[in-house]
Amino acid sequence: MTDKKKNNPGKSGHILEALKRDMDEVDEKIVDLINQRLLLGEKTSRILTDDVYMDSENIVDDKIINRLIGLNSGPLNNNLLSYIFRNLFAAGREIKNPHMVAYLGPEATFSHIAALNHFGHSALFAPKSNIGDIFNAVEKDSCHFGVVPVENSIEGSVNLTLDFLFESDLKICAERYLTISHDLMSISGKREDVKIICSHPQPIAQCRRWISDNLPDVQIEECTSTAYAAQKAAKNPEIAAIASNKAKEVYKLQAIESGIEDFTKNVTRFLVIGKDEIKMTGKDKTSLMFATAHIPGALYKVLEPIAETGINMVKLESRPTKYKNWSYFFFIDIEGHMEDQKIKDAVSKMKNLCQYLKCLGSYNMVTGIE
Repeated sequence: MTDKKKNNPGKSGHILEALKRDMDEVDEKIVDLINQRLLLGEKTSRILTDDVYMDSENIVDDKIINRLIGLNSGPLNNNLLSYIFRNLFAAGREIKNPHMVAYLGPEATFSHIAALNHFGHSALFAPKSNIGDIFNAVEKDSCHFGVVPVENSIEGSVNLTLDFLFESDLKICAERYLTISHDLMSISGKREDVKIICSHPQPIAQCRRWISDNLPDVQIEECTSTAYAAQKAAKNPEIAAIASNKAKEVYKLQAIESGIEDFTKNVTRFLVIGKDEIKMTGKDKTSLMFATAHIPGALYKVLEPIAETGINMVKLESRPTKYKNWSYFFFIDIEGHMEDQKIKDAVSKMKNLCQYLKCLGSYNMVTGIE
């Protein structure tokens, strides 16, 4: 009876085979249509511009995706639709001119995720061991762009990035905001196997309460990145790593617990650095760096043209110059583009009141958090 059933699948078996054939036909059509779309996108981009990652293209992408969302009747989720098409757009641009992007590695760090979100999976990615190496790779043209963290909503600014922006001639070409969520992972996925928790110092600090409540007796070991922690966990069943969900996938680990961060509203801002001057989009941000004389009221006088012009300042931060004790330079972000006349006028007045002023770049202002 059993052998007969195996050899004669019956009506349901025939239906299943027919469905598989239909899916194969649809898959073949999807592949053909994707390739057609990529070729059309490449032809369009060659006519419109020679700049692959102009922020104005991101605005065009948004318009296309919003139109498609309006047409979507399901069951495809709108977020998934957006993700698919953003990667499709990026792949089309990479066919024309593939770019190498440096990020703080290894694979599956949050910097890597931010780079993937901005450039798509079709770009070429080069992991670097520290922020200085990222700046160096872009300055020496071994990479076209770099992605670096600049501030975290809980931990504050990434001072190394600010210092390199002060010293480098590279420009800020774009920004990305990424929600940071930490998973605890190991080979087995069993809490009782954990003897050591390994991660970068920041995630350890951000998950301190959870660790204290759930694994108070385990040894804590710091390392250079969350992805490196995942690599160590993949080699030792007694080690659990605090890392991204993507690290779990890349290094074939099992989740012990997801979302173990103490504060859920944990967001990191990343900057895309390069040599490009980004054109005005109408929704822009300009980053400036300046130093003032060490006299009463100096900062007030420098910022006065911004207030008088009605420009919105969204960030102000100071940082020691390192070259002279008790001497500081200031970072500010203002709404608008250096091509805007009112921004030009305000910055021109500021320059006359500063010992030093540098525009770090104008770029599309991001409001959404991924």
